[in-house]
Amino acid sequence: MRIRTLLFSLLFLVMLGFSWPEFHTYAQSDSEPGATLPPDGTIPGPVAIYLPIVATVGKIAPTPEPTVAPTPPTLFDTLPVQGQTIDRHPATNPDLNLVWRSYISTTATLGLMHINGDTDMHAPQLAGLFNPPRLPIFTGLYQIYDWNWGCGADGCRGNPITDPTVTLLELATNPGEPLFIPTRDPEIHAGGYRALVLYAEETRITLTYTREDTPARGYLVHLEDIQVDPSLLALYRAQDATGRQALPALRHQERFANASGSTLKIAIRDTGSFMDPRSRKDWWVGY
Repeated sequence: MRIRTLLFSLLFLVMLGFSWPEFHTYAQSDSEPGATLPPDGTIPGPVAIYLPIVATVGKIAPTPEPTVAPTPPTLFDTLPVQGQTIDRHPATNPDLNLVWRSYISTTATLGLMHINGDTDMHAPQLAGLFNPPRLPIFTGLYQIYDWNWGCGADGCRGNPITDPTVTLLELATNPGEPLFIPTRDPEIHAGGYRALVLYAEETRITLTYTREDTPARGYLVHLEDIQVDPSLLALYRAQDATGRQALPALRHQERFANASGSTLKIAIRDTGSFMDPRSRKDWWVGY
């Protein structure tokens, strides 16, 4: 860049030197632009001398990109667990981690069902998964495998559960949309806490609507094929590693995950038993 500037400066001085004498071949008349001086060199009037413009060209600095403040991580709370902690490691416990039971596809009505029986007015409402609450399209039905605790120290997988006919429901979602706990009126602790996280991985979570570290009492919800909030997952793992004396707790309309694709799967249990998630009178009241 310095050499280029020096060359342009030298060229400017050379041109200035040529334009200094009154040579008729370089002067132009003000009265007749473009006309040269007469042959005898006599200047009839004011003469304008046109000099070259010398400039250096440099790089234009790019406009800096606007800075966007990173989204702060969501902060979640914990609640002390009531009673004893679970007696089996959650990651390998088929009552908490559905990967051990697995499931198979089945054919049945892809819609809400009227099922006879008693109704609990405080049953979790699955429409609360979304904001605003909605009845999503049902896209798939599955049967979860039973677990036989009598075939060894840790039990073994049994046959698919056929009563009820459907135990796992696939719902249509919008990829990336926020997810919330199914709504239920009773609190498990003052401050609006409704559910406790009993198990969590990157793509699944198990919630209970009690403060007990067990799937055997109260309502239990399994959610599969989701994207659990990293802050919640880290908090759960920290509490699990230190003895599970407290576990993450969630409120209504507190985002705990996002839809990872166009569908998710959900199962619901009552006092350990898998229920039909299509039941209108239980989980989809008003739809």
